[in-house]
Amino acid sequence: SKDWQIFIASWASPIMWLFMGGFVLGQVAQTTGMDRMMARFVLRGFGTRPSIILLGAMGVTFLFSMFMSNTATTAMMMSVMAPVIAALDKKDPFVKALLLGIPFSANVGGMATIIGSPPNAIAAGLLSESHGIDFLRWMMAGLPPAIVLFFVIWLYLKVAHPSMNANLDLRGLEWETRTGSLLPMWKRLLVFPVFIVTVLLWMTGPIHGMPTAVVSFLPITIFAVAGILTINEVRRLQWDVLLLLAGGLSLGVAIQKTGLADWLLGLLPFESLGLMALAFLLAYITTLLSNFMSNTAATNILAPLGMAVAVGFEPFIVLPLAIGASAAMSLPISTPPNAIAFATGNIKSTDFIRGGLLMGTLGPAVAVIWIFWLFG
Repeated sequence: SKDWQIFIASWASPIMWLFMGGFVLGQVAQTTGMDRMMARFVLRGFGTRPSIILLGAMGVTFLFSMFMSNTATTAMMMSVMAPVIAALDKKDPFVKALLLGIPFSANVGGMATIIGSPPNAIAAGLLSESHGIDFLRWMMAGLPPAIVLFFVIWLYLKVAHPSMNANLDLRGLEWETRTGSLLPMWKRLLVFPVFIVTVLLWMTGPIHGMPTAVVSFLPITIFAVAGILTINEVRRLQWDVLLLLAGGLSLGVAIQKTGLADWLLGLLPFESLGLMALAFLLAYITTLLSNFMSNTAATNILAPLGMAVAVGFEPFIVLPLAIGASAAMSLPISTPPNAIAFATGNIKSTDFIRGGLLMGTLGPAVAVIWIFWLFG
């Protein structure tokens, strides 16, 4: 093969197809209105106590963002919760709790699966050759830290922004947005089983032996044949994120193959640090950078370095680093979910800082400790 082909190969890597499958599931759930239907259905079971409603809204966001784009999940949850927020007094601190809880739990939920956020896909792509991190192994690494951070941020918001009301009225959730209702009912109902089967097949890869990328063709094919995934739907997929991802994987190859990683390592005193200190250092640097720039870009730069520093022990460095990228949420610009919440106009940029610092301080530490225990 030609030298240049190694840079193009990552554009068709299995990780790209896995992400594509995730995007198709998310897009179809949006088009048919299944996402809002499911969110409303779940939220109705959470009673009227504000702290429990907050837990419910955050929990639904967390679950969706494991399998859908964090940005799409946040936008969907904001529209579902809009009537609840509108019914509250603008001076009620609980408005802030809801508006911060949704993006924060979307960010944290993104840590839990390979398709949860682009940094995960980049890390998994780099590790795929040497360590074959599949869907289930990533969940074992990412889900426990995500759950810990989820409950920490819920407790923090509950205490920092308590509601003025003892009970809230959730009847506003009854109204239905009529976007998907133009489709026949069987098409809307098809989304649910396909979603469940796809995710189950992704998680049970070691049992049936089907590669995750191949499983991704299941929703793509079924929805296309059923006429749910139309040309318009395909146009709406997040091609920009796929391009960013492909570029990131190519950049990783370039940083390793050109010797740039080794040269950078020569400049830094990495030899004197132990493996765990190194994991902490790179995870915190990634989190810090991700607050100010795209977490995908930060991971693109630092993950190949992590691969080069810890030859033979790559997962110990690269997994916490990718999880750390999703722990950055101190500013409205840190993540798209933060930006969406900020755009409602009901929260100030300073409102993100305390919760964001809490996540940015705890996230990398929890990830490093858990992963060293898991793989150690």
